Amino acid sequence: MSEQPEQKTRKEEFKVTGEKLLSEIKRLVNEGNVRRVVIKQGDKTLVEIPLTLGVIGIAVAPVWAAIGAIAALVAECTIVVEKTE
Repeated sequence: MSEQPEQKTRKEEFKVTGEKLLSEIKRLVNEGNVRRVVIKQGDKTLVEIPLTLGVIGIAVAPVWAAIGAIAALVAECTIVVEKTE
């Protein structure tokens, strides 16, 4: 068996308003190297979404709906994105 090289991950944080939350997450996911998205309000984690290569198309629809519901409830939040390099 061959060993795969260890992937390095890094975290980025973005502060956004509720109305821009969904569009910002869609933009980040379309970059393609996002492994996990965490939405926080202050110190409280609202939702943590693991993303894998197999999650595409219709499987993501419930996730977008959940993010849209959160966006309607929060004025400002922080998106923490874990990316692979």
